[in-house]
Amino acid sequence: MKKRRHEKILELIDRFEIETQDELLGYLREEGFAVTQATVSRDIKELRLIKLLSPGGKYRYAHSVEKAADTISFRFGAIFRESVISVDWAGNFVVIKCYTGMANAACAALDAMENQEIVGTIAGDDTIFVLLRGEKEAQELCQRLRTQGD
Repeated sequence: MKKRRHEKILELIDRFEIETQDELLGYLREEGFAVTQATVSRDIKELRLIKLLSPGGKYRYAHSVEKAADTISFRFGAIFRESVISVDWAGNFVVIKCYTGMANAACAALDAMENQEIVGTIAGDDTIFVLLRGEKEAQELCQRLRTQGD
């Protein structure tokens, strides 16, 4: 029973932005689980759920493994928006122009994303060169980075 309940909790937090234990308790009861507040509290602890800030500005329960990816993604977006002037590509290279002194920070954030299509990066004071596996990957990364800056 506990395993099924834990699976259901993970499913529910993936489907809904659940902010409170009471809200989670309500969803579980709707799904047919007769649980108490204390049980939900223990389940949250055992599953090592954490609260993350959602894009909508609310805190929600999430898997603890999501935290690293969400944090990196959020930080990358913030650093990128504040640092980058333009993004372009040629062949299998992407060239990112930054404000003076900001290329290293933007490059470190890009490296932290651990994109498997990126072979390597080099950052100067205001420019980043990104080597990708192919021309298609360079074009796709360029498009994603341009969108990130919006």
